[in-house]
Amino acid sequence: MTSPHNSLSPAESSMDHADSSHHTPNKRRRGAVPAAAADSFSGEVWRNFTDSFREVQSVLDRNRVLIQQVNENHQSKMHDNMVKNVELIQEINGNITRVKVLYSELSSSFSSVLRNGRDGAGGGNDGEE
Repeated sequence: MTSPHNSLSPAESSMDHADSSHHTPNKRRRGAVPAAAADSFSGEVWRNFTDSFREVQSVLDRNRVLIQQVNENHQSKMHDNMVKNVELIQEINGNITRVKVLYSELSSSFSSVLRNGRDGAGGGNDGEE
């Protein structure tokens, strides 16, 4: 869980350090983000990625709570609690599907930003030769 002082999920906080100094500064890494694509990460695009990662984290946090409840119900060995687990597990499965869809959408969006940057659609014509 995140505290009010640190509202970033692990995925978000690790994104802050994605371009670390572990690489040679004067060499462009294979697969590095082109300048035009990097520019397009500002503003609304970045907010959309952040919002999506927050939604994923929210769903995963909900699943953590549901799994704890399922475990408690199972340990109680009470019939009514076992019956409740069916609904809880169905919700967990639906949440897993939702996370899969969110990651798929994120992947497509990220690929699109990179593709647009590489094709020059994300940048201006300032460096045109």
